[in-house]
Amino acid sequence: MSGVPAVRISIESACEKHVQEVGLDGSETYLQPLSMSQNLARLAQRIDFSQGSSGSEEDEPAAAAGGREWPGAAGGEDEEEEGLVKFQPSLWPWDSVRNNLRSALTEMCVLYDVLSIVKDKKFMTLDPVVQEPLTQKQNQVLQLISKKKSLAGAAQILLKGAERLSKSVAESQENKRQRDFNSELLRLRQHWKLRKVGDKILGDLSYKSAGSLFPHHGTFEVIKNTDIDLDKKIPEDYCPLDVQIPSDLEGSAYIKVSIQKQAPDIGDLGTVNLFKRPLLKSKPGALHWQTKLETAQNVLLCKEIFAQLSREAVQIKSQIPHIVVKNQIISQPFPGLQLSISLCHSSDDKKSQKSASDKQSPEDHLYVLEHNLHQLIREFHKQTLSSTMMPHPASAPFGHKRMRLAGPQAFDKNEINSLQPSEGLLEKIIKQAKHIFLRRRTARTIDSLASRIEDPQIQAHWSNINDVYESSVKVLITSQGYEQICKSIQLQLNIGVEQIRVVHRDGRVITLSHQEQELQDFLLSQMSQHQVHAVQQLAKVMGWHVLSFGNHVGLGPVESIGNASAITVASPNGDYSISVRNGPESGSKIMVQFPRSQCKDLPKSDVLQDSKWNNLRGPFKEVQWNKMEGRNFVYKMELLMAALTPCS
Repeated sequence: MSGVPAVRISIESACEKHVQEVGLDGSETYLQPLSMSQNLARLAQRIDFSQGSSGSEEDEPAAAAGGREWPGAAGGEDEEEEGLVKFQPSLWPWDSVRNNLRSALTEMCVLYDVLSIVKDKKFMTLDPVVQEPLTQKQNQVLQLISKKKSLAGAAQILLKGAERLSKSVAESQENKRQRDFNSELLRLRQHWKLRKVGDKILGDLSYKSAGSLFPHHGTFEVIKNTDIDLDKKIPEDYCPLDVQIPSDLEGSAYIKVSIQKQAPDIGDLGTVNLFKRPLLKSKPGALHWQTKLETAQNVLLCKEIFAQLSREAVQIKSQIPHIVVKNQIISQPFPGLQLSISLCHSSDDKKSQKSASDKQSPEDHLYVLEHNLHQLIREFHKQTLSSTMMPHPASAPFGHKRMRLAGPQAFDKNEINSLQPSEGLLEKIIKQAKHIFLRRRTARTIDSLASRIEDPQIQAHWSNINDVYESSVKVLITSQGYEQICKSIQLQLNIGVEQIRVVHRDGRVITLSHQEQELQDFLLSQMSQHQVHAVQQLAKVMGWHVLSFGNHVGLGPVESIGNASAITVASPNGDYSISVRNGPESGSKIMVQFPRSQCKDLPKSDVLQDSKWNNLRGPFKEVQWNKMEGRNFVYKMELLMAALTPCS
């Protein structure tokens, strides 16, 4: 076996773990096996980069075997020469890694050498190519030429931009001058009804499509605006479209509703309220024709309202007939009071404006009633539009559905009248005017009493949610500083059209007429009763006993307003008693009764001989109430009760 070449054999120990230490007692301490990453690092440390290439290592076994000549070796060389190339695997698995690292190291070394040569300038120097220096004069000429070229390029750019701007401005002016009439007409069609009659374009201003029965045609014509010179500067508000409205609808109009106490002379009727309302300025951005048509339509609606009111004023039969003169309707809702409804129409000419300003009167216009008139006429339009329906069955007459059932169900006269529209526009607005006047009079009466009478105090809390025919106000009568114990007088006033319903706290209902004095007398009597009720509540708090109480006293002087009320209270031990009588007109009168033992001026009686009769109270003595200290009636009464109450 000596002729066989040597073969390298790797031998590994059978022990999986190496012994680190052997103790004195024979115990062995083993090393922990390496992990995969640690094993990889250990193998990488074994790489020797100082050795030659892989070809030199492969030559070593060949050189070792070269001393021996094997049979058939020459034949093998001949085969290699013939071109048979066999694959020889790498002798070491990390061979490729080593080769790549070595090539990278070589590249880095070359790069380091190049940088060292360039930086240190020991081995090589880089100098620019030497050129012939130009003269200073040539440099100045070249600079001037370059500046001229730069300025010429900038000027060319600015000229092109200015030319574009001028073209855009000219195009915009041309477009503004040649605005499309058809586009403006399309915008008009979006808001108003238009139709073409022959070569004219007509529009409709009336409310016939909404249910109006007013005979005015309300037709306007759409024309092209040719009043402007296209060669001159066009104003900003120029519009190629214009509208031509009827002459009787030009200007502005409104319905003036006022309530007056004194009736004017019959000769001034129809002209007293003709004053011009300031024209509303058009909103910025609003079209000229839109504002013009809206104003004309408002004039048409005001004329329709006044025509309907005038027709009803002539047809309605009332105790006091309504007066219709020129453009004014006069009605008398209450005695000594008149309701004036006027149609104020002013054209745009200067003469009418001057005459209207000369006849200007104080502003007493009720805008609420004017707004309600517009609402009522629109409701009338809606009813007219919805009242027409097809009959069911086909033989039944037109009209209300329940009216067709009047015959089969045998309706009487009252039921048939209830189905007919009983109230017209004038009657509704007169009822609303009555309610507004009655509400204002009630508020004025309460405010006058509150400002005139300081004790007791009267407060009014008006409801924000009211009806056009009814309002409510809560009236509280209190004393300053004693609001918690004096809550007996709380009134709810329901103000209607011709009367006022008063609801007390206990549920009692009193109906008052429209007379102002009646409401004032009622409130004064309630304020008088409040003082007596306050004494009653104060006696309960102070521990006094109520001996008698009455809201209506039949003794004493007769009150012209209501009735007087009285109360008698006794001290806790019964020695003293206080009698209070309060009237709306006579005022308050307070009497105090002392024990007989304190009355020294009493004459001795032969009848009362026993001493037990001395425990009775003596006669009453009037208190000088005006000289008592205190801010109000209840406070003075509290001081009087405290002075007469025993300490123990």
